[in-house]
Amino acid sequence: MPWKETSVLDQRLQLIATFLSQELSMADLCREFGISRKTGYKLIDRYQALGPDGLLDVSRAPHTHPNATSVAVEQRIIALRANHPTWGPRKLRAALLRTAPETRRPAASTIGQILRRNGLATPRRRRTPRTLTMPTTPIRADSPNAVWCADFKGHFPTGNGGRCHPFTITDAYSRMLLRCQALSHADKHAVKPICIAAFREYGLPAVMRTDNGPPFSSIALGGLSQLAIWWIKLGIRPERIQPGHPEQNGSHERMHRTLKEEATIPPQANISLQQKAFDRFRNEYNNLRPHEAIGQQTPASMYVRSPREYPLRTPEVQYPEHILVRHVRHNGYIRWHGDTLFVSEALVGEPVGLDRLDDRHFALYFGPIPLAILDGHTNGWLSRKAAASKLLSLREEGSI
Repeated sequence: MPWKETSVLDQRLQLIATFLSQELSMADLCREFGISRKTGYKLIDRYQALGPDGLLDVSRAPHTHPNATSVAVEQRIIALRANHPTWGPRKLRAALLRTAPETRRPAASTIGQILRRNGLATPRRRRTPRTLTMPTTPIRADSPNAVWCADFKGHFPTGNGGRCHPFTITDAYSRMLLRCQALSHADKHAVKPICIAAFREYGLPAVMRTDNGPPFSSIALGGLSQLAIWWIKLGIRPERIQPGHPEQNGSHERMHRTLKEEATIPPQANISLQQKAFDRFRNEYNNLRPHEAIGQQTPASMYVRSPREYPLRTPEVQYPEHILVRHVRHNGYIRWHGDTLFVSEALVGEPVGLDRLDDRHFALYFGPIPLAILDGHTNGWLSRKAAASKLLSLREEGSI
């Protein structure tokens, strides 16, 4: 005959049944079930108050906690979230520190729990991490104005059926949003005045980082566009990310995601009202919104104006004495040893430089930017692959 198995609840029910039968004294009853009289009285009291449910195990977790977030702080967090629906726990915590430094600030994880408990947080889909490869090393933004990032946020229709192309410029070091302009067209004629206004207000950067699309780049030699040529003449070095790798301009792309969430959904009735929405967003982004990448500071607190002033007249490109200078003719060609070589129509009227690499090859420059390598024996430009191989071999030889 198998052994009978009894649970703790069954034994407690038996104890109550025996107690109600009044067959044993309380001392004998507790001795029979192997418990103290204190425990016996407690079980009987719970049974009389709650019935059989009183015999179930009760959680021993404390009803209150000395480090629990106060109701006032929780309400302040909820109010901050209502004013800034896209801010996460870390940004809310930094804002709480700035606006109410005397308040005891909960951890970011606690703020996340408060948001979830009040239905103010939506879990995001986890993304599988991937390894990013960057064959070229971008210029490091180790100070304000070392690198500015420029790009167009994807266009969208306004309420009246027009099209809005947001053009943005940020400082990579401080995350300062220098310009956020609603444009009706995405071309150099629309972009150049915005750049001029930014240069006059903030000075000149050392590098301008963009993607490979127009008006920043072209299919001409070296990928130069008229906008990039203008930047070079101002002493700004264009830096283009690899095609299909927006993560190389990650901080700017992340700003675009926030811009979309907070200033374009829903779009405004017309481009003028959309610009007002962008201006409100830019003020909040620069002066109120904490940024994790800069230690939860605001961009405005980290940014310093560039000491390089925008000149009254665009300077011409200068070359060292050993460089052979040729001017690009009206048809995009240069003269070379009695022959003509096509360079680029974008460089019409501009001087380009040819620097001898060895007894056969010359490097073509516009200002400090190398564009191509010329084979002096065939008077033709090397392919990109051949030019890269030639430069690598010259570096290994110590020639350059």
